[in-house]
Amino acid sequence: MDLQTRKLKAIEYLVGVRDEKVLSKIESTIVEVQKQQIARRNVKPFTQEQVVERAKRSTQDYLLGKYKTQEQLEKESENW
Repeated sequence: MDLQTRKLKAIEYLVGVRDEKVLSKIESTIVEVQKQQIARRNVKPFTQEQVVERAKRSTQDYLLGKYKTQEQLEKESENW
């Protein structure tokens, strides 16, 4: 079934909904999806320069010993 047909079937279903709880649930789901879409649009990918700069900082941190081992992270996460 193509997308257009599925949308039409959903609209037909919505027209026939008579239960306030069902309609409220559908509305809240729509609002949540819209919020997620807005949040995704506000996320901007890193530029190439930003990626290079982050890699340089990460390498410097590693060389200076500013990192945690897998074991340290696992132990720390036990307290979350």
